[in-house]
Amino acid sequence: MTDALLESVGLSAGYHGHPVVRDLDITVKPGEVVALLGPNGAGKTTTLMTLAGRLRPLAGEVKLRGHVSRSSLHGRAEAGLALVTEERSVFMRLTAMQNLKVGRCNVPQALNAFPELEPLLNRLAGQLSGGEQQILTLARALARDPAVLLADELSLGLAPKIVVRLLDAVREAADRGLGVLLVEQHTHHALRIADRVYVLNRGEIALSGKSDEVAPHIEASYLAGKTRQPASS
Repeated sequence: MTDALLESVGLSAGYHGHPVVRDLDITVKPGEVVALLGPNGAGKTTTLMTLAGRLRPLAGEVKLRGHVSRSSLHGRAEAGLALVTEERSVFMRLTAMQNLKVGRCNVPQALNAFPELEPLLNRLAGQLSGGEQQILTLARALARDPAVLLADELSLGLAPKIVVRLLDAVREAADRGLGVLLVEQHTHHALRIADRVYVLNRGEIALSGKSDEVAPHIEASYLAGKTRQPASS
């Protein structure tokens, strides 16, 4: 049995029977941050939503903890998968504390990861800034002790200081054993914390490898569609 927490094998996915991504083999192992990069329209979010169970694969399979999963997002969440999207999915009419409790997370653990939430606990989530809402969303996800986290564009619309805070928290969680697949438009943010990288272009994996090996080739991959992969150990 593979030691991957999350794995896709020959995965094709899309909408109304039309593939957006094709034949993807992706793995995420315990303790690593894997970045999924690529230009706009490459299929990053489609891939993430399919791995999360929001979209059904058109072909191939998704494995969670070594077992093929055909469950919905809810079922995969019960099996240890967490999804954080760019939407900042907080309950606007509930307080920050109520959001944490509704999420069935360990509140002390959430506050230990993000102490800046403590003075905000009695404030309605709808009154928080966009950055505070995303911190709350990530805190809630991490404090449920998932095995694997899928994160889609955490940095969208946020100040650089908040982005660094969020991604540092993701890296720290990975260092404690969490597996992370991170979709990020800003490659320099992703490469700073990622162990490995997949680059999508035109719905296919154009480049993959360790972050330091892939980094010099990313721009060419975006422009050319496919580029020669660096050797990886």
